[in-house]
Amino acid sequence: MEHSYPFTAIVGQEKMKLALMLNLINPALGGVLIRGEKGTAKSTAVRGLTDLMEQVEVVENCPFHCRPGSGTLCAACREKAGVFKTVPYTRRVVELPVSSTEDRVVGSLNMEQAIKKGEKVFEPGLLAQANGNILYVDEINLLDDHIVDVLLDSAAMGVNTVEREGVSYSHPARFVLVGTMNPEEGDLRPQLLDRFGLVVEIRGEQELAKRSELIARRMDYEKDPTAFCRLWEKEQQELRNRVARAQKRLNDVVIPESLYRDAAKIGVTLQVDGHRADITLLKAACTLAAFEGDTEARREHLIQVAPMVLAHRMRRMPFDTTDGLPTDWERVLND
Repeated sequence: MEHSYPFTAIVGQEKMKLALMLNLINPALGGVLIRGEKGTAKSTAVRGLTDLMEQVEVVENCPFHCRPGSGTLCAACREKAGVFKTVPYTRRVVELPVSSTEDRVVGSLNMEQAIKKGEKVFEPGLLAQANGNILYVDEINLLDDHIVDVLLDSAAMGVNTVEREGVSYSHPARFVLVGTMNPEEGDLRPQLLDRFGLVVEIRGEQELAKRSELIARRMDYEKDPTAFCRLWEKEQQELRNRVARAQKRLNDVVIPESLYRDAAKIGVTLQVDGHRADITLLKAACTLAAFEGDTEARREHLIQVAPMVLAHRMRRMPFDTTDGLPTDWERVLND
């Protein structure tokens, strides 16, 4: 049995781990893009989420593994009017290769069947597999822009629609989109960057003690993955429980009136285009509050998530290599 490297055993990279946890708790955040040099545990962290996702009940033999009571059933499951058998299903990470074609991603319609028999025969793609799961795209900056557009549209709408020769088919496609990339190999267009809820920049661990610990853990894992994963099972279970509690608590987190003003002031002061950043700021602050066991989102939560929400949405001058973010958020909010 193949064991993914335990998420809780990853040394450092706290911002990346937090961004992934927040999206696991609240898929409505809009996914996360992780930018960093090679060998910084980007893929390891994403694949490590597999062991943290809960088992759910899905409709038996449904290619979209629809979950009863979710309100987002496919057409076939809706026609069953609630009369269906369910089976246990463990949520997972679905990987999308950079070489994927559009049909491989969105699925395809059997036009011969549609024309001859008037039947909509849909051949599911990766978006069908991703429904209810995490869709992971390594080197997303090397993916065709059109396919990135399709992924972001589906992630935002929760639906994938395929149209061919006047024939249309839709199915639920609710997933957490996680992209990783090395900026040295090119960047995403600003229009695409803006649609990621969170973006984090990471680099190799520079602290000697942490770097040594990182190497030691990785070598122990490669020597005996089963024993290593068993060693970290307690921490893994504690994190699973924490995520589950946060998911249940999320909708009850209160947003005080002052926090709406804080989010708006940050957007105005930093001259962020549109309102997506302001809304994502509040969603992320609420999610962090739930993760930390709080019943109310506070300014501290807003400030902690602000760099992840705003760094990729800042207006920059040509040749500007800084992220343009404030170093004193309290001063920005109190001026």
